[in-house]
Amino acid sequence: MTSADESGDAEVEPDDDLRNFGETIKAFRKRAGLTQEQLHPLVRYSVQYVASVEQGRRHPSTKFVDRAEEALDGFGVIRIAAQRLTRRRGLAKWFRRWAELEETAVALNTYECRSIPGLLQTEAYARAQIRDVPPLPTPEEAEARITFRLARQTLLLKTPYVAFSFIIEQSVIERQTGGMEVTRDLIDHLLEVGKLPNVDLQIMPMVSPQHAGTDGPFRLLETNDHEWVGYSEGPKTGQVISDPKAISDLHQRYAKLRIQALNPADSAGLLMRMRGSL
Repeated sequence: MTSADESGDAEVEPDDDLRNFGETIKAFRKRAGLTQEQLHPLVRYSVQYVASVEQGRRHPSTKFVDRAEEALDGFGVIRIAAQRLTRRRGLAKWFRRWAELEETAVALNTYECRSIPGLLQTEAYARAQIRDVPPLPTPEEAEARITFRLARQTLLLKTPYVAFSFIIEQSVIERQTGGMEVTRDLIDHLLEVGKLPNVDLQIMPMVSPQHAGTDGPFRLLETNDHEWVGYSEGPKTGQVISDPKAISDLHQRYAKLRIQALNPADSAGLLMRMRGSL
């Protein structure tokens, strides 16, 4: 039987990805002519554990996936299903719908006043941010979040290009999350990303007497059907916004923010001065 630290997460609220993985395990188990009671000694996990995985109520551990693949002769299908589940595991439940929209977007506008947007983070910055926000994740959970966050950044380079606009508060960088070395590398990364032909990166300076973003961060996205949706996020919650009036309001705010922030060239100059002062 497995030890506690190998057992994967405790039972969780089922979601579509967990259910799909559970159905995959169940289908291969039945194909092999096994009951849950007959499978559990082969994978060396309890009957209750097997049942929880099949019902989509538990994230499977790596050892469970490997043993199930071997015991059920999964032709690699079980491992592939688990890889998708692992990628999704690094994604907060309330962010999943927005992440799906991002994958097929043609334009994405982001205003951020709390932290560097995930699409622009370095690995060291992401680690520092995840490390400092309670409740602290397990090492496995932290790695899943970082893996997913960095994987999303391929959107910046995909073709045909997605049009990106980022407006970031100078104070977010001045905070020096993770320390001076992490901040130096972060600024270098922002300068490089800002050179991409499909990216406009603007900094909102520390002193901004006129500021349209005092209600907080938000995002706007144009779908491949050329419809606009918005997104607003707070602690442990996120909301995809589709109401036309609300979308209009967000467009007006973003248009103002683009005027009030430094233009991309001046923003790059500010970043270089900030880099030189560290």
